[in-house]
Amino acid sequence: MDVEKWQVRLVQLLAVPGLLVAFYLLLYHNGSLTTTCTSGRWEDCGLVSGPNAPYASIGPIPVALIGLVGYAVIFLLTWLADWLPSLENYLPELLIGIIGLALVFTGGLTALEIFVIHAACRYCLISAAIILVMFLLAASYLREVNRAPGEQGDASEAGTG
Repeated sequence: MDVEKWQVRLVQLLAVPGLLVAFYLLLYHNGSLTTTCTSGRWEDCGLVSGPNAPYASIGPIPVALIGLVGYAVIFLLTWLADWLPSLENYLPELLIGIIGLALVFTGGLTALEIFVIHAACRYCLISAAIILVMFLLAASYLREVNRAPGEQGDASEAGTG
């Protein structure tokens, strides 16, 4: 592939703080850590993602664990694309699909915080911002790949118009 992959490298880089935030939230959800959020204000991590928060799990699965797995998948996808040429061919679409799914999931959780719980968790909002930036980078990468001449034999059409 002739396209520069700076967007993929930034997505890979952003997955690392995403992993750390998700791991912190998982430890907090499990009761292993305390949070720096104060309770009783608009910002209340305990109401959003604490051990007894009603919306912090989907069934028995903590939302933070879903985030941790999601960030790990995104990181591994960007890393493995360097080693598996067949994966690299589908990387733009895979990134849009996986990160797009994460964006929809995160958007739903953020709406839940605002409209149902009436409280926010700063770490959840940081994670949402990371996912949003990742999605924008993935969209930029997909657009750049689709503009690259010669990928599908359309090099002759690139100069016509």
